[in-house]
Amino acid sequence: MLSNKDEELIAAATDAISRRYRNDWQEVGAAMRTRDGRIVTGVNIDAYIGRIAVCAEAIAIGRAITETGDHGIETIVAVRHPKPGEPGKIAVVSPCGICRELIHDYDANARVIVPDNGRAPKVVSIGELLPNKYKRGSE
Repeated sequence: MLSNKDEELIAAATDAISRRYRNDWQEVGAAMRTRDGRIVTGVNIDAYIGRIAVCAEAIAIGRAITETGDHGIETIVAVRHPKPGEPGKIAVVSPCGICRELIHDYDANARVIVPDNGRAPKVVSIGELLPNKYKRGSE
């Protein structure tokens, strides 16, 4: 079951993408709570060349580092805005593989809010989403 703080984070991500949604450009919003309790949001940056697109989670992490210093990731969540005419509403989505690596790199103890097969979202550890994480030679 999600805590009030988790629900607050989902609401912050939802607000971020609700205010900045642009079809085919900004569809995902993210919010993270730093270990010192600050909430930082971000939206994805899309591009004509897909491989230079940047995920909302990465934007939120970058903003947190830039604006508040590196205080670690207590919890992070991403939500997706449906396209015009697409059924559904803004909903929690799982981080992509690259974002899982990034979240783990910045805080191996981070909590992540993810969808739960049609039920209410749930919280898991980043380690659960990324078992056997790649580590450089001697790590």
